[in-house]
Amino acid sequence: MAEQRLSGKVAIITGASSGIGEAIANKFAHEGAAVVVNGLPGNPVFDVASAIERRGGTATYFEGDVAEETEAQECIQVAIKMFGKLNVLVNNAGYFDGMEETQNFPIATFDRLMWTNVRSTFLMTKYALPHLQKTQGNIISTGSQAGFSGLAYFTPYGASKAAIHAFMKGVAAEQGRYGIRANCVCPVSTDNALANEGTIPLERRAAGTVIGETRLIRQDSPEEIANIYAFLASDEARSVTGELWFADGNVVNSKHN
Repeated sequence: MAEQRLSGKVAIITGASSGIGEAIANKFAHEGAAVVVNGLPGNPVFDVASAIERRGGTATYFEGDVAEETEAQECIQVAIKMFGKLNVLVNNAGYFDGMEETQNFPIATFDRLMWTNVRSTFLMTKYALPHLQKTQGNIISTGSQAGFSGLAYFTPYGASKAAIHAFMKGVAAEQGRYGIRANCVCPVSTDNALANEGTIPLERRAAGTVIGETRLIRQDSPEEIANIYAFLASDEARSVTGELWFADGNVVNSKHN
């Protein structure tokens, strides 16, 4: 086995029942971390945690909507009660519901996007910080290229991710005096889309649009994206904070080119 970069660390991964979140949980456990796997009630978080343990890793799970204040607090407490500390928080709980022109976008869907993507990130960060200050830990949130350069038909989703980008940059500036790092990973297209209740295929027209704008002309696998999270969570990235890490195949015409 390769050197375990996260040995001795305790991590919470929200939205970890499938897709990128599940891949992050598996990667962190493989790298030696004890992980708390979070998902909504009914999501297969028990299965994800059990599979990690069968492979020799250390994991537990928490079923709950971490955009609810009490459930966010309970999720943090699972890590503290089970493992005694918290080193890494991965804010990956997310929701995506297809493409639509802004004037036609349902208000209820907009509210759910902000609730799931933004509120969960705020609450988990808020209640994790006192514990991360003790360990000089770090936070990694899932952003998006859509939240940086703006994408047509993705405007509310991009807005939710832009809020997360700004929030993480602010946390990095504010919490650096405690030794805390805060960063975002910004995928553009993986072989699954964000969905808080489980993985759903990205609409074909969305996938085609995005992949066609990348220089690599391919989708990343969740496992490839998880490698970036593992690096940022490790001591190898001790000087990295307040950054947006783009895993987007160098999207043509994006402003970071």
